[in-house]
Amino acid sequence: MTHQFDAPFIAIEGPIGVGKTSLSTMLGDYYQFHLLKEIVDENPFLSKFYENIDEWSFQTEMFFLCNRFKQLEDVYVNYLANDKPVISDYHIFKNHLFAKQTLHESHFQKYDRIYSILTGDLPKPNLIIYLDASLDTLMDRIKLRGREMEQAMSIDYLNQLSHDYRQFMKEHERVYPHIPVIRIDGDKMDFVSKKEDFNRIVDQIDEGLKRKRSLL
Repeated sequence: MTHQFDAPFIAIEGPIGVGKTSLSTMLGDYYQFHLLKEIVDENPFLSKFYENIDEWSFQTEMFFLCNRFKQLEDVYVNYLANDKPVISDYHIFKNHLFAKQTLHESHFQKYDRIYSILTGDLPKPNLIIYLDASLDTLMDRIKLRGREMEQAMSIDYLNQLSHDYRQFMKEHERVYPHIPVIRIDGDKMDFVSKKEDFNRIVDQIDEGLKRKRSLL
């Protein structure tokens, strides 16, 4: 049975380096919502994955899937079920997107079965913020934040990931038309440095949450 709740659950999504964690942290502080951050650096396979995707993709994706499943189960029990709002710098649907890109077909079939079992009744966000940016902007931000493991990432991988995100978000809006999606152009908006850009995002979120309440 799907977990039911009325509290705001905002998920921020987009490709690597687009600013998901920065925006979720700022919005968590602004709204005083609980902040759910994805586990990245703790993944023991990630540095090996960037060096050799074919060899380490299954281990990497399974680690992420199991950890994010546990995070979302916990956030439901401790926050959403108790009417406490949550903002997250990811949602678990991204796992399927990454796995489809990185896994060989035989591994993906196994992964897909496990994914369906684990995520079938997990809480879904009731508002999504989708950040996108050009490849040049993403590469600049990845270099700027200086995560050593990400420096080995290929441009082709990041470019394909950005394309897959765009296609996925179109499909998500078709399948879940009741979940508002706020699209943010990371090339044009600098919500970290410009308060007016951050305020524009807040205005869109307030409108999205009003729409959510009207559908309850």
